[in-house]
Amino acid sequence: MEKFKKAFAFIFFMLAGIVLGAFIAYICAGKAYVDWLSWGRDIGIENVAVDLYVIKFSLGLMIHATISQIFTITLALIMFAKVGKSI
Repeated sequence: MEKFKKAFAFIFFMLAGIVLGAFIAYICAGKAYVDWLSWGRDIGIENVAVDLYVIKFSLGLMIHATISQIFTITLALIMFAKVGKSI
């Protein structure tokens, strides 16, 4: 049960860091002096189509990473390290 709690806490902190970073990037976009927090790049694979005559499918995964998400994910990992000791 302890491993489940730690895994759940880790996923929670990571998702919180990602969502909070995306929100900060959205808020800071176009604002003077903090616009650099919304700078980011797309990382991943564009759509790859496979046609097997009977079945057609396409796969793709894109992640948009911003500077603010890097900061908030790092902060979330530090917080998890401190909270994870007591779980």
